[in-house]
Amino acid sequence: MKSNVGGIDRILRVAAGAGLAGAAAMGYIGVWGWLGVIPLATGLIGWCPAYPLLGVNTCKKQ
Repeated sequence: MKSNVGGIDRILRVAAGAGLAGAAAMGYIGVWGWLGVIPLATGLIGWCPAYPLLGVNTCKKQ
């Protein structure tokens, strides 16, 4: 797996995912908040399975 999620994209994914999952864990929002685990995981791993299908790559070229 080649990384396809760049710096700012990763930061935003981790922040949004952690916020949603945290809010769901504390009961502020419903179970749909657990979908925040998906952007959290893709941000931490640095690879998004949807990006190759869409032809997107936010990483800098090496």
